[in-house]
Amino acid sequence: MYDTFFQRTELLVGTEGLEKLKNSWIAIVGLGGVGSYAAEAIARCGVGHITIIDPDRIEPTNLNRQLPALVSTLGQFKVEVISRRMLDINPTLELESLNCAYNAENSHLLLERNIDFVIDAIDALNDKIHLIKNCVENGIPIISSMGTANRINPLKLTIADIKDTSICPLARRVRRELRSKYNINQGVPVVYSAEIPVTINAEVGGRLGTMSFVPGTAGLLLASYAINKLLGFEMNI
Repeated sequence: MYDTFFQRTELLVGTEGLEKLKNSWIAIVGLGGVGSYAAEAIARCGVGHITIIDPDRIEPTNLNRQLPALVSTLGQFKVEVISRRMLDINPTLELESLNCAYNAENSHLLLERNIDFVIDAIDALNDKIHLIKNCVENGIPIISSMGTANRINPLKLTIADIKDTSICPLARRVRRELRSKYNINQGVPVVYSAEIPVTINAEVGGRLGTMSFVPGTAGLLLASYAINKLLGFEMNI
């Protein structure tokens, strides 16, 4: 039945490629507007082992961009809703759902597993830096999402090494933190936007503006990079 589910994928990657994906283990950390799209794309590619990590419940403000956010799912944990969707896509999937935030205290949740690739869609800067550092130091391939809020043009999104990023304020902070704290200057692929962020009216209290298609596109780019790397396909950045 597995081969029937993913026969269209097999036409592109071959039987060996499909088997490679079936035996691979990917972790997606953060299931917001970016991570939820990455997670579902990974599941639809036929990856056989997936870990998802997120502590949050679905709120009304998530409805404009997050894949699990529906009126019927408000108040539910994101990992629970995403888990149901992923298992409905592929009932043979071995899925691990961790209803918590990744941080320095629980980083062992990833390190003690044989993860083949990590997709970072964390919002919190300190946790993002720690996850990247942990993966680099332990030789775990990772791709990280930079900022997608206050942008309206998905065509400005691209994949690059962290050292080659520009314009994105979050990428600037990540570069600085990795360099100053851990002497990591390059070798971290990221999805970032070269679009100058839209200025939001200060009266809204520091909240960030979002459009459905920008974080969703970033999530799909993250998934595409991870899958292509696992299959040994070229992803020049």
